[in-house]
Amino acid sequence: MGILKAALRGTVIASAVAAPLAASAQEFINVLTGGTSGVYYPMGVGLSDIYGNGIEGARTQVQSTKASVENLNLLQQGRGEIAFSLGDSVALAWEGDADAGFPEKLDQLRGIAGIYSNYIQLVALEESGAATLADLAGMGVSVGAPASGTELNARAILEAAGMSYEDLGKVEYLPFAESVELMKNRQLDATLQSAGLGVASIRDLSSSVPITVVEIPADVAESLGAPYQAATIPAGTYDGQEADVATVSIPNFLITHAGVSDETAYQMTKLLFENLDTLAASHQTASQISADTALDGMPIPLHPGAERYYREQGLLE
Repeated sequence: MGILKAALRGTVIASAVAAPLAASAQEFINVLTGGTSGVYYPMGVGLSDIYGNGIEGARTQVQSTKASVENLNLLQQGRGEIAFSLGDSVALAWEGDADAGFPEKLDQLRGIAGIYSNYIQLVALEESGAATLADLAGMGVSVGAPASGTELNARAILEAAGMSYEDLGKVEYLPFAESVELMKNRQLDATLQSAGLGVASIRDLSSSVPITVVEIPADVAESLGAPYQAATIPAGTYDGQEADVATVSIPNFLITHAGVSDETAYQMTKLLFENLDTLAASHQTASQISADTALDGMPIPLHPGAERYYREQGLLE
């Protein structure tokens, strides 16, 4: 796997949220997300509002990025205070895996919480005839934006199935929305998207053209191993999907860095769990978040501020 370009600066989409009037000093919290048609972005907007209203003196903004890999590199550079990332990307960043886009160990990363699982959602145009991974041979497929966790997932899935990009007819490295537009225009056959169930991009696609949700069988999940798990996309998740479809899932985490103060990290963690109903209004996937499972599989050390919160809740000794 070639070295990916990392730490490309994303586009700042949402700007400052008004700070509470009682604030005596101002603190900046940049929330690093993903593409605007994914799940990270609307959930990041929700977090930004929660933090802007709940942390005294906080000024927040949401930054749209290429997601996991870029987010982690930006955190290492101190160019964000909290970020969404896939679990395998976090583990590879902590190891310093150059092939995954991390030329050095990202030793400043610290954990806040495990949140929800991404589902690998491989969707093809119905007219393409693709129903299995093997059927994608010779077809045009978008594997996610460069330097993204989705693209790392795509490589891993194909390898576990005994395939590679060389087996595909055309490979496009595009964010979710752009992938969907090309499929609507019959310029691509399929897209692989790693996101929460009901992601807006695939809902848009399924409401526009007939699609097939392509199965990723359980033996692929077994071959991949942790942090991947066998999972199911329930029937009716997308228009025209009449049956459950086997796939794999992978946990997402909220990550910060060691330079964020203990008090801010504590407040970010506390407010997350105290405002889950509000966050679920940003995206339904937030309903999966629970403090009881927030530490499961955390691949890096917790931030001391987050650790304080979990101790208070009796979740750490």
